[in-house]
Amino acid sequence: MDLTDRPRRLRTDGVRPLVSETELDASDLIAPVFVDATTDERVEIESMPGHERVPVEQAAARVAEVRETGVEAVIVFGIPESKDEVGSRAYAEDGVVQEAVREISAETDAYVITDVCLCEYTDHGHCGVLEEDAAEDPTLTVKNDETLDLLRRTAVSHAEAGADMIAPSSMTDGMVGAIREGLDESGFAEVPIMSYAAKYESAFYGPFRDAADGAPAFGDRRHYQMDPANGREALRETRLDVEQGADVLMVKPALPYLDVVSSLRREFDHPVAAYNVSGEYAMLHAAADRGWLDLEAAAYESLLSIKRAGADLILTYFAEDLADQL
Repeated sequence: MDLTDRPRRLRTDGVRPLVSETELDASDLIAPVFVDATTDERVEIESMPGHERVPVEQAAARVAEVRETGVEAVIVFGIPESKDEVGSRAYAEDGVVQEAVREISAETDAYVITDVCLCEYTDHGHCGVLEEDAAEDPTLTVKNDETLDLLRRTAVSHAEAGADMIAPSSMTDGMVGAIREGLDESGFAEVPIMSYAAKYESAFYGPFRDAADGAPAFGDRRHYQMDPANGREALRETRLDVEQGADVLMVKPALPYLDVVSSLRREFDHPVAAYNVSGEYAMLHAAADRGWLDLEAAAYESLLSIKRAGADLILTYFAEDLADQL
């Protein structure tokens, strides 16, 4: 045999790390934090081993624990003390996220991102103002334009509380433009927006809905979240968000949509984020509990694949565990 090209030459122990194409660092990771206004103690999230809901008074302490691992950024989700038809606690000055962000910003040096949506705050669990016949005979379930003002008000209230970045996740048409306008008019032109630009109606969100108490009371979210069959549509959705002022572009979920992550990386110059969601986290834990795989190795490989596909930032429930190793 006359093999002039032998890839294995570059797989010896000395040279293999030198030619490695992708590197994962703790600074690439964003850790989700759940703050619960209905409890005065930490509550374990059974479907997400190792994660808890924490009361507002312990939000800063929880984030300090994250920072000790080397993770620099968190994204805050809130569980309010009460819910109503229009999710009014989402944009209340004394809302759970607003109070938590004040505490976190005052007591830690973490970079604080806030999720902007209404599903955790509405009594029906949908991400905006409902159509009149949403439960029985929906057309698009949520009224799009009527929802935009509530998202804008929520984003501005988060910035006023001290959020460093706003992350709208409702997949409402025009949400980035409405929020950008609201932030600019309120004196927060320097606060960036990380848009959930391509968020799919996915089966991988189950454990998160336990964590954030945000499952819809009826129906599903197919009328506003994207069809898992569609890839080209993600480029259209993302392009609209870029035109409206998005600074960072997110794909959610991550692992089943690495092709979409890669497409966004090729098409846009903006930073790309990917959300390694609760179902991706839970299924690795479930398999590891049965002895079917090495949790640490599988988690690392999962995040490495997301980075290799083109993500600059990764939101993940593995953030703390992997950052300790990195």
